[in-house]
Amino acid sequence: MNKVVANATEAIAGLQSGMTLMLGGFGLCGIPENCIAAILASGASQLTCISNNAGVDDFGLGLLLQSRQIKKMVSSYVGENAEFERQLLAGELEVELLPQGTLAERIRAGGAGIPAFYTPAGVGTEVAQGKEVREFDGQMYLLEAWLRADFAFVKAWRGDTLGNLMYRGTARNFNPMMATAGRITVAEVEELVPAGALDPNQVHTPGIYVQRIFQGSHYEKRIEQRTVRK
Repeated sequence: MNKVVANATEAIAGLQSGMTLMLGGFGLCGIPENCIAAILASGASQLTCISNNAGVDDFGLGLLLQSRQIKKMVSSYVGENAEFERQLLAGELEVELLPQGTLAERIRAGGAGIPAFYTPAGVGTEVAQGKEVREFDGQMYLLEAWLRADFAFVKAWRGDTLGNLMYRGTARNFNPMMATAGRITVAEVEELVPAGALDPNQVHTPGIYVQRIFQGSHYEKRIEQRTVRK
């Protein structure tokens, strides 16, 4: 099976308005920059986007917010995006905010075929509204459902033509679990190598989870918050 496509435009083939998308990365690290640009150009709208962050105003998912292509965000940390805040307060954007660990586990559960699980995170808060709460060993736990998506877009450091992926540093957050939870998983990589070139012991995402892969280009790799000495 040939999983290699030429570019991001080919990689998003079949993406339609109203779909649910997962987009990997942590902050601006390890985000699928090429795929986001292709989604922007496609004009697809009414999208539900599952991502730890919402990008910044002029980069990452912030671009899709500016173009009003996102209907709903399922996220954990969104504090760096003023347009996100404006749309939320104006009632123009549906938002489901989750504890970061809960978001990660709901995605992992989707990839593992586990439809729901109990967690103590969020009990007694707004996160628990409308959800089942149950006691185990004297402690209250909240029932959370899995998350799955029509497309999962992930960014890896290296990948081979069979879809095996290696991540680097912080980019390993959210990308590996999202790769397992998409009906179609698209991987963009900085370096695409022949099958067999990767050390199997260093593969983080096995190729069985990846349907399409391409070598990306022109990565900006912006830093969300730069802290330096005065």
